[in-house]
Amino acid sequence: MKLRLLLALAAFSFQLSALSAADRPNILWITSEDHSPNMGCYGDKFATTPNVDALAARGMLFRRAWSGAPVCAPARTTLISGLYPPSTGAEHMRSMVSLPTGFKMYPQFLREAGYYCSNNSKEDYNLTKPGQVWDESSGKAHWKNRAAGQPFFAIFNSTKSHESQIRTRPHTAVHDPAKVRVPAYHPDTPEVRQDWAQYYDKVSEVDADAGRHLKELTEAGLADDTIVFYYADHGSGMPRSKRWPSNSGLQVPVVVHFPAKWKHLAPSEYKPGGASDRLISFVDFAPTVLSLAGIQPPAWMQGHAFAGKFTAPMQPFIFGFRGRMDERIDCVRSVSDGRYVYLRNFMPHLSQGQHVDYQFATPTTRVWFNLFKSGQATDAQSIFWRAPKAPEELYDLTTDPDEVKNLAALPQHQEVLAKFRKAQADLAAKIRDVGFLPEGEIHSRSAGGAPYTMGHDDAKFPIARIFATADLASNLKADALPELRKRLADSDSAVRYWAALGVLMRGKDAVATARADLQKALADASPFVRIPAAQALGQFGDKADLDKALPVLVEQADWSKSGVFASVSALNALGALGPKAPSAAAAIKALPDKGASPDARYNSYVPRLLADLAADLGGAKPDGEKAPAKKGKKKAQ
Repeated sequence: MKLRLLLALAAFSFQLSALSAADRPNILWITSEDHSPNMGCYGDKFATTPNVDALAARGMLFRRAWSGAPVCAPARTTLISGLYPPSTGAEHMRSMVSLPTGFKMYPQFLREAGYYCSNNSKEDYNLTKPGQVWDESSGKAHWKNRAAGQPFFAIFNSTKSHESQIRTRPHTAVHDPAKVRVPAYHPDTPEVRQDWAQYYDKVSEVDADAGRHLKELTEAGLADDTIVFYYADHGSGMPRSKRWPSNSGLQVPVVVHFPAKWKHLAPSEYKPGGASDRLISFVDFAPTVLSLAGIQPPAWMQGHAFAGKFTAPMQPFIFGFRGRMDERIDCVRSVSDGRYVYLRNFMPHLSQGQHVDYQFATPTTRVWFNLFKSGQATDAQSIFWRAPKAPEELYDLTTDPDEVKNLAALPQHQEVLAKFRKAQADLAAKIRDVGFLPEGEIHSRSAGGAPYTMGHDDAKFPIARIFATADLASNLKADALPELRKRLADSDSAVRYWAALGVLMRGKDAVATARADLQKALADASPFVRIPAAQALGQFGDKADLDKALPVLVEQADWSKSGVFASVSALNALGALGPKAPSAAAAIKALPDKGASPDARYNSYVPRLLADLAADLGGAKPDGEKAPAKKGKKKAQ
């Protein structure tokens, strides 16, 4: 009797498993790195991408897809969570924070529903994994390793188009550099043409990888049971694409194929060989894959499913962001409706082209920088290097696909500008954007918990006051100075931080007017207020101001005493002092390149900043690269 019962239960379990497999599609994501929609199916006649083109011919492509982040780690963080990283504190390149208790990464929901989930290459999330996420995540991971009849979700990622590969020499050319279209923001030189042509060669290589995965699926007899996505992780690895949250850095190819069996799960506009103008971004991918599997996305996910049982209405905007990029701090938010692209630069005193060592390894970056420094770059080519940046940028992609003609100041575009400005502010309030805190305060204010949770506590994070001050500080209007001085005495350190930055951003006259306020701020309880106050006095004050500012900056730059976040901030400030810093050269050279940090992912930033400062104090190479000095370990981005 007992044996018969066990056999009956086993048979019932098998039937449930078979039913589950029959009722749920396999889902395959074929991904690649660092490339924009430079593919034949997107109308790029220079590209050679027959496999993805064929997938698009029998499937559909999205014309208006953004990654959200213009660099890998925060982009993957967006994908895995269904949350905007500025809401979780995970926007900064290779950072590490926790999710709130009870939140899961989307493969965990799939696994609970019976899916076998495999990830073949790279995680690189800025979020601590809340338990086991994948059935297997390694170079050996494969859907073939699942149980018989089990539905699968699988990712295969190709790294062949990565930024590092477009500058690898020697290289056997396939695409002719003479036939490359050089965008308006890049100089037309042999080096730039070679980098662009090699980039196209590498896109062809990832297309070939996609073809192999599609062939393997067909040969296994699974093509009719599997929904396939092809996409890249962010824009091109060329400078002014990767790391910059404009359309050139955020737009990605997204091609989907729904076999006949699963066409009822496709977006309403789906048709073979078609193209969708639906606005989608990486924050939408987690809820979409859950929706395809018949799982209702949790309410806390901030994205919107664009396919499956729980498809959401089309959205009016897609959003992007940039925070710290390696050791270089910035705060940018971007919005698009598919035609216009809006960028809000909350730190306009910093140029787009801050020195990131990894980016300067690309020949295009060095040649471009030298042409700018020598005054030979055109106006469009100079935007990347200039400081200050415009606080607001607005581009019309229909007439300016290279995003070099800023419309923000033109009277006829004020209504459009206001619409995007409001959309950006509304999203910041809705998601409780903790990226408006200094990175160190993201960690200190959420100690013992998750930044997302802290961000939803107005006592710990008064976002309305902080955002309003960031907005005021970064608009660069002279009449904001009296209010900024007043806010230097606010009870919240992040308000005081933005107020100090606001004075710094306005330069010499503002610093002279607010001199007493800044001197008082040198003794502020928060290092993130002391540092911009000291930078303002050191950069724009007199010698007496400099003599007071330098010891503050050197003290905060000591990683062993101040912590990694204050050290990174202070070292950036010392670098900004330029010719005024050498008086502290001996103290700077004595600074330690080791210290405590919340995670090993932060440990290369201080050494690289120290190397850059050593190069500045000792003179830079004529090609624009920093002279060799102490280096932090480089890691592929």
